[in-house]
Amino acid sequence: MKAITADEFDKKFDDGEDISDYVDWSRATRPGLEPKRVDIDFPAWVVDRLDQEAKRLGVTRQSLVKLWIAERLDAGNSK
Repeated sequence: MKAITADEFDKKFDDGEDISDYVDWSRATRPGLEPKRVDIDFPAWVVDRLDQEAKRLGVTRQSLVKLWIAERLDAGNSK
C-alpha cells in the first residue's frame, strides 16, 4: 500500500481518481452496518410460513426476515 498525506488523498478522491492503492480494504468498515445479533421468538406457524416464503423466493429465512424488516422501516421513513 502506498502512503500519501491526508490532503493528497482527499484531493485524489475529490478529483475522482482511483484511490485503491492508498486504502487497506481488509480493515475497511461501514459505520452503522455492523451486524448485531438479536433473538426473536415466533409461534411455530409463523416460522413455518416464513420458511415456505423463503423457499419460494430461494432465500434463507434470516435473509427474508431482514429484508422485510428493512422494507418496513424504509417505508416508515418516506412518510
